Amino acid sequence: MNFLRQLSRPLELVFEQAHMRKKAARLTFGQAGQFLLDLAALSFVFYLAYQVRLEFRLGDYPRLFRAMLCQLPVVVAVQWICMLLFRVYRRLWRFVSLVDLPPFCGAFALSGSIFLALRILVPFHSGEFWAFPYSVVVYSTSFGLIAVLSLRVFRRLVFEGVSRHHAYRTRHGHTVSRVVLLGAGMAGVMAARELARQGNAKQKIVGFLDDDPVKQNTVIAGVPVLGSIPMIRQLAEERRVDEAVITVTNTSRENIARMVRSCEAAGIKPRIIPSLYDIIGGTVSIAAIRDVDIADLLGRDIVLLDSEAIRRYSAGKRILVTGAGGSIGSELVRQLIAFAPKTLYLLEQGEFALYEIHREMLARNTGVPLVPVIADIASPARMEEVFREFRPEVVIHAAAYKHVPMMEANVREAVTNNVFGTRNVANLAGKYGTEVFVMISTDKAVNPTSVMGTTKRIAELIVQEQDEAWPKTRYVSVRFGNVLGSTGSVIPLFREQIRRGGPVTVTHPEMKRYFMTIPEASRLVLQAAAIGNGGEIFVLDMGEPVKIDKLARDMIRLSGLEPDKDIPIRYTGLRPGEKMFEELTTTGENATKTRHPKIFIGKIGKPDARFLHRGLKRLESAVQDANEAAIRAALSSLVPEATLSPAKDTAP
Repeated sequence: MNFLRQLSRPLELVFEQAHMRKKAARLTFGQAGQFLLDLAALSFVFYLAYQVRLEFRLGDYPRLFRAMLCQLPVVVAVQWICMLLFRVYRRLWRFVSLVDLPPFCGAFALSGSIFLALRILVPFHSGEFWAFPYSVVVYSTSFGLIAVLSLRVFRRLVFEGVSRHHAYRTRHGHTVSRVVLLGAGMAGVMAARELARQGNAKQKIVGFLDDDPVKQNTVIAGVPVLGSIPMIRQLAEERRVDEAVITVTNTSRENIARMVRSCEAAGIKPRIIPSLYDIIGGTVSIAAIRDVDIADLLGRDIVLLDSEAIRRYSAGKRILVTGAGGSIGSELVRQLIAFAPKTLYLLEQGEFALYEIHREMLARNTGVPLVPVIADIASPARMEEVFREFRPEVVIHAAAYKHVPMMEANVREAVTNNVFGTRNVANLAGKYGTEVFVMISTDKAVNPTSVMGTTKRIAELIVQEQDEAWPKTRYVSVRFGNVLGSTGSVIPLFREQIRRGGPVTVTHPEMKRYFMTIPEASRLVLQAAAIGNGGEIFVLDMGEPVKIDKLARDMIRLSGLEPDKDIPIRYTGLRPGEKMFEELTTTGENATKTRHPKIFIGKIGKPDARFLHRGLKRLESAVQDANEAAIRAALSSLVPEATLSPAKDTAP
């Protein structure tokens, strides 16, 4: 019996360790049930191994039957201990799949090796009760592996069958949507499995459509591939399809737009799964199906980042984000928190905006310390307090007034915030030893025709001048065009107008703008900061400009309505300070490439420091006098390429 005690020692060690770590020792009800099922299955399998070895005449050999009964608890205990060592019981049977196979194989390979060693050391004809034939070693190991895997697969099938049955029964009284999945790739299979696992009561998957001829007329994850994507109209008629879900995550936005148009032509509602970036980042589930948004149709493909380069300047650093409650600022906070900064300071003038982003970040529970700071960047004394107390090592300056027509009516405030607020923050960054300073600029700073664009161009000049004044700090600016869905932009305006039933107001049928999504712009800003050596004005590749008129019509169609029929479009004419076309200076003559394909360096000369200081003094004096004409004149003198409209006549 010494042998039994030696074999039981590992089991004792397992339970001793479990006692020391109580969390690991507490089995859930499901794990305990699986454990008992495994013991029963392994016991039966060992008995079956002997029966197969003796051609099902074990009863004719009383000595072997007694030996089998003595060996059985030892064999089962060894197999169970091996499964514990390979952490088999940490894998939920409800989600078992092929990726879970290696631990099971490893556990039974180890137990089989132990039994094989015993068989070699103890000959079968020695008369010892723990001696068993080679064939029993092979049978008990292979049958045991098959048995424990089969139990888990069976339980998963039963669970999913019950879920589907429950979904079927709960459909009574509900409208069931018949869905076709566009794309039978990995993401499509994941979506199909997730929807089946959840037992969605309001959706029934009809099948896949995929352009790959190899996949057509096959069955994937239990769902038939019914043909290619252009067949959607025919399928909609034959199978009474209500919705199509685009499950392709690695295709161009042009291809997505083509699929959306096919769905609209077939009279069915197009929907889409989240982006691959969101799924990998763990932000959403693959089954979080949503309506197709205008961002899915604008030709912007996934941005690949050099995450390691961003991590080098942000991980473990004190980072200050100004304008942290704004559209770009809040997204920069979301992106930065993933790189584990030492502390993240969220600076914002608006209380509610700061409250919202601070609450959202706290809910993520990342462990990164968050410090909300209410401050006006145009207040030198308050900003001095902020830098003296926190001494940020990285500053992302996103605070700015950006609404073009509004800034035409509030010139003094635009200059105070965008020009002198930027000067405050940039100067303090150098004074207090900030390593990297990044300012968010705009395409409207190129040959500006508005007060807002001119103030941002002056802010760029200030940042370049500060790079010369503080050589230990790397100062860069990043220009890009409109971002989809930002506060005050055209997308939320169009959504609201469509919700109200129209009309949708477009300034001019030929007006064009560059667009990118807020996450894309924010990621490229962080990437530009990693690339910059200091003094550069980076220009982001915005792709092709989009007609605002087409944008409005696409948004109306995505709402299930027809432009000019259900929702009228009204042209209002250019507003003060607006251009028909924006410029980004990304052509070969005006910009040079960087190692990132979507980031360029603008060929823009650095300012003369004395000229800039004289101009800023003149501008400051005009602001103090509240003289709008003098402010506009000072702006024009600082930016000679600007073409500003004259001040409004305020006389009665």
